[in-house]
Amino acid sequence: MQQATSSYSQSIAVVTVNYGTADLAAEAVRSALRQTVDGFDVEIHLVDNASPGDDAAKFTQLHKAEAWSDRVTLYLEAENHGFGRGNNVALNALATRENPPQYVLLLNPDAMMQDGALAALVQHLEATPSAGSAGAQISKPNVGPVSAAFRFPTAMVEFVSAANIGPITRASGNKTLWMAADLATQQVDWVAGAAVMFRMKALEETGFFDPDFFLYFEEVELMWRLTQKGWPCWFVSEAKVIHVEGAATEVRSEEDVRSRKPAYWYNSRAMYYQKTSKIPGAALGRAFARLTGSLIGSTLSFVRPGKAPLPKNFYGDYMRHTVAPILGFANRGTK
Repeated sequence: MQQATSSYSQSIAVVTVNYGTADLAAEAVRSALRQTVDGFDVEIHLVDNASPGDDAAKFTQLHKAEAWSDRVTLYLEAENHGFGRGNNVALNALATRENPPQYVLLLNPDAMMQDGALAALVQHLEATPSAGSAGAQISKPNVGPVSAAFRFPTAMVEFVSAANIGPITRASGNKTLWMAADLATQQVDWVAGAAVMFRMKALEETGFFDPDFFLYFEEVELMWRLTQKGWPCWFVSEAKVIHVEGAATEVRSEEDVRSRKPAYWYNSRAMYYQKTSKIPGAALGRAFARLTGSLIGSTLSFVRPGKAPLPKNFYGDYMRHTVAPILGFANRGTK
C-alpha cells in the first residue's frame, strides 16, 4: 500500500493504457490535451502494453511530430501487464514525485473526452472533499448514453441481473448491476473504468490496482476498497465521454455477445468475489447466485425472444474458471 503524500501539486495526470489500438489511443491523448481546467496543469501518461505491430513506433513518432514532449510521457513496456497493472506503471511513477498530481484520470484508449469533461470531474471532486473517485457519463457512437454507474455485485444483484426477469427485478427494488443511462449526478457504488478520476490522496491511502487481476473487475475491486476506506464514488453526468467499447479487448457487452469469452473474464469475477467477501461462503454464494439467475434467464429466453443469449460455452467455462477456483480446485487452461 502506498503512503499518503503530504503535499500535492495543482495538476491532473491523465493515464491511458494502450494495447493494439494506437490510432484510437492517439485520439484519446489529443482529446485530453484539448482539456483545460482553471488553476490546474494537465499532463498525459501513455502506457503501451507491449502491443503487437508497430504501436510503440507510432507513439514515438507522434511524440516528436505532434510536439508531445512537454506534456506527454511515454511508457513503452516489454510485456502486456493488463489494465490494472498497466495503469500502476504510471501511478507508481507519479507516486515517487515529491509533489504528485492532485488528481488522476484513467482514460481508455478507445474513449474521447468531450469539451469540459475534465473540468466537470475536477470541479465535482473539489466541491466534494469526501469523494475518492468520479466517473463520466459514457456515450457510444450512434447509440447515445449507456450505463456508466453500477451497483456492487452482491448475491442479490448478481441473481437479479443474470435472471433479467421483470417481476424479479421489480420485487428486488430494481437492484440490477447497471443503473440508468440517463442517471443524474449522484453517489454510486462504482463507475465505468473507461473514464474515471481518482483523488491521488485516496489512492495512496488505499493502494493502487490489485496486481492479481489481469483484465476486468480490477476497477470494481479498487472502488470497493476505496469505499471501505471512506472514499465513496460519484457519477458526474456533466462530464461527457465517447467510448468505442471493447476496441482494445476481446470482450464487448453487446456486440458479438455469443462469442466465447476468455478465461480471465471468468477468473476475474472469482477473484473479485473472494477478495471482497467478508464472511466464509459468501464468495461461493455470489457465484451460485449468478449461475442460478443465468439458468432461469436462459431457460425463459426460449419463450422471450430478444433476450440476449449467454456467451458460447458459458456454463462449462463458468464452472471451470469461476466456481472451481473458489472451491479450491486447479484452474487449468486459458480458453
